Amino acid sequence: MSEPEPISSPKWKNIGARAASGLSFAVVAFIPFYFGGIYWTLLVALIAARAAWEWVRMSESRPTKFAFMIPILGVIFALIASHYEAYKAAFLCVVLMAALAGIERLRRRSAVWAALGFIYIIVPAILLVLLRGKTAGVNAVGFQSLIYVILVVIAADTGAYFGGSHFRGPKIAPKLSPNKTWSGFISGTVFAALIGGICAAFIGFSPVYGVIMAVPIVIFSVIGDFLESGLKRKLDVKDTGGLLPGHGGVLDRVDSLMMAIVFVAILQGTAPHLWPIS
Repeated sequence: MSEPEPISSPKWKNIGARAASGLSFAVVAFIPFYFGGIYWTLLVALIAARAAWEWVRMSESRPTKFAFMIPILGVIFALIASHYEAYKAAFLCVVLMAALAGIERLRRRSAVWAALGFIYIIVPAILLVLLRGKTAGVNAVGFQSLIYVILVVIAADTGAYFGGSHFRGPKIAPKLSPNKTWSGFISGTVFAALIGGICAAFIGFSPVYGVIMAVPIVIFSVIGDFLESGLKRKLDVKDTGGLLPGHGGVLDRVDSLMMAIVFVAILQGTAPHLWPIS
């Protein structure tokens, strides 16, 4: 049996930066996440606004000030409206700002990217606010639901990083994402299922169900990862930004979570009896 490569190996070169930036982000996010409500809404708005800025930057070579302002203001208005349960206003804001973002770029031939990019970012952001809710504390349904999803997604990403780096092997879709391997996917799924079961035991529902529910969440998180990888390749961009050392930009960090949140929101809306936390 071959010995695992040391931490100093090139394939582990970003581990220190990834761990430090990930831990720092978790510490900053925990307090607003714990209290929920307006505190969580403001944090999500800040993250989504940064993601919108990154999208504009990566989808256009010479964006105007309005190209940045429109989606960022749209993010803020839509999330505040969602926080106050003004859903019609939030929906109208999404439609209006997506249209304005597209119109602003008509002459520069990137209108579709502007509109779709805003929708791609704002929909999961709104769902994050709605799913977390306004009740503070670890016993809140919103806290437990989101902490389960977030931990499963983080575990999948971590397991895929270590498993894929160590075992390597065949690529899943090299033209779409050259670094994603089947060994990484399997490692990530196994580790995510383990964390899902442990998290379920602490939250108070069946660990077996926690393991089972982790699998579709991982699948959708991988879809989100591939989606963003495909978009970056289409736009000829390596990273969406450099805000988070070892991770790239905000979009690079939250792409997996975005699709997982969409899946969970659809599941809760269409088949709430299948979601174990209530």
